[in-house]
Amino acid sequence: MRTTNRTLVLASTSPYRAGILDRLQITYTQVAPIYKEEPISGESPTDMALRLSEGKARSLDIDAGHYIIIGSDQVAHLDDQVYGKPGTPENALGQLRLFSGRWVSFTTGICLLSERGDCRTTAETYEIRFRALSDAQITEYLRIERPYDCAGSIKVESLGITLLSDARGRDVNCLYGLPIMLLREQLELIGSSINDFMDIP
Repeated sequence: MRTTNRTLVLASTSPYRAGILDRLQITYTQVAPIYKEEPISGESPTDMALRLSEGKARSLDIDAGHYIIIGSDQVAHLDDQVYGKPGTPENALGQLRLFSGRWVSFTTGICLLSERGDCRTTAETYEIRFRALSDAQITEYLRIERPYDCAGSIKVESLGITLLSDARGRDVNCLYGLPIMLLREQLELIGSSINDFMDIP
């Protein structure tokens, strides 16, 4: 049961992040951030995820008395090299060739920003190990899944799971761009609760 007059605002157009909140029956408003994601030379993957998540949260101009904005950004990386959304089949093929047989990290940054001035940023990492993949296997996966809008060229929530041999981390939602365990912890640190926003009778 919803027990707060605060508005929870998701600063993201991602259907994957929205889907996580929907499955938990959380009431929220989804707003597109007005923020240009640009890399900074020498920046670590974690620092990049933190900076971008805060930038997205701060980019919103919310006309609401009481609110908590969730900014979130996911970074796929291997050996401190960041790999973004491939955009094209050729880029996706190159990424998956590189990832074949290796551990790849997905770091998700979260920023919570409230009308009271609270601003908390933190990040969590989940790692997946790709099995050894042939070009034929990669090409077939890309033909079926078309994961060109996904960091790391993989949709783990569907057929992408068949490309993996192992995984490690505490919250698989980190792979989808919104680690719920971390979100719960951060909400509690600013005096709120994820349960407050659940639309359950």
